[in-house]
Amino acid sequence: MQSTRTLSRYLIQGFSLLIIASLFLVACGSTPGTASGGSGKITVEVLDGGGELQLVKQILVNYQKAHPNQVVFQFLPSATAPSVPGKIKAQEDAHKQTISLVLGGYDMVASGIQQGIWEQLLPNFSSKLPDFNSIYQDPVKQYAALTQGYGIPVVYTPSGPVFEYDPSKIANPPTTIQELKAWIIAHPGKFEYAQPRNSGPGRTMLMGLPYLLGDKDPTDPVNGWANTWQFLKDINSAVNYYPTRTGVTMNELGNDTRWMIASTMGWDINPRFLGQVPANFKTFILKGTTFVADDQFMFMPKGLDTAHQNLITSIISWALQPDQQAYTYDSGYFYPGPAIQGVPASMAPAASQAIVQKYGRPEYDSVAQNYKIVMPLSATNLNAAFNTWDSQVGGSKLKSS
Repeated sequence: MQSTRTLSRYLIQGFSLLIIASLFLVACGSTPGTASGGSGKITVEVLDGGGELQLVKQILVNYQKAHPNQVVFQFLPSATAPSVPGKIKAQEDAHKQTISLVLGGYDMVASGIQQGIWEQLLPNFSSKLPDFNSIYQDPVKQYAALTQGYGIPVVYTPSGPVFEYDPSKIANPPTTIQELKAWIIAHPGKFEYAQPRNSGPGRTMLMGLPYLLGDKDPTDPVNGWANTWQFLKDINSAVNYYPTRTGVTMNELGNDTRWMIASTMGWDINPRFLGQVPANFKTFILKGTTFVADDQFMFMPKGLDTAHQNLITSIISWALQPDQQAYTYDSGYFYPGPAIQGVPASMAPAASQAIVQKYGRPEYDSVAQNYKIVMPLSATNLNAAFNTWDSQVGGSKLKSS
């Protein structure tokens, strides 16, 4: 009888320990035999810092459908580009890296390299990624070189600068940079661009001005942009404030608060499709314009385990397949979109083709033939340009919305 009670006591104690251990594992967010918890699937937390999710979300959904037992995507609330490095750095410093895939523009390449938060995918993971030299369009190859392997380009546009305006307010838009300056000063409060640090059109205009103004060295914002900084200071008094988001400039153009804004090909097409800007609004390209290309990237933060690293490289490879790249035509947001060769608009979903046909502009399709296209500043010089703009031009007139 005593031995029976003793055995029962041991069984109860063992069962209690098993319950405690199970509760501990649940509290830690994992269960035995899984990489991140739940039926062997790996959770990939996706943080978007530049609006790229709009372009690639369907690609990620397609990946999950093709690998139903492998991955679950968790899409985090979007963040502004300047705030992303801090979020990643905090997790890395705490050795609790849960964000495993980051989406964003070249501004995040620059800031991420500066703060040392990105895993250097090339050459460290080259065996798990495509041969980029054989698939990328030529401008994208140059872009990829600029990132030093820390960010992988997945979406491409020649971008701008272009300028968008209300034709009912402006019958004869400027044709030269000198005419643009005169118009802005003569119409105080009617021209606007967003903070370059957090705006594709603002950043593109900033990098395009040195070419339009004949600066000594368009690649050197510290020693070669005397004309550009003077131009921006000259028009500063005619600009009411600088929004911290591009979308604000679109809203204010659409509601007649502004008559003209800095834009890009995609930021022209997509807001008109969405009804944010009237469909009949127009754009102009100044004489002597050099287009500054733009890309969107995928990044892998440092500190991930091997399972997550393998999965992220697989996702990047998937996103660069032709059938998946066709989704980047989207609704014209980053027109045209595909980073790789051989993905014509005819491969895009029917809805994307209809949007491009209705809201696109013939001159955008001939940019590569009619204009010089250059790469943006290096990561170091881009940060220097942002800092100079913040301190000498618009930092005191920023407005969050």
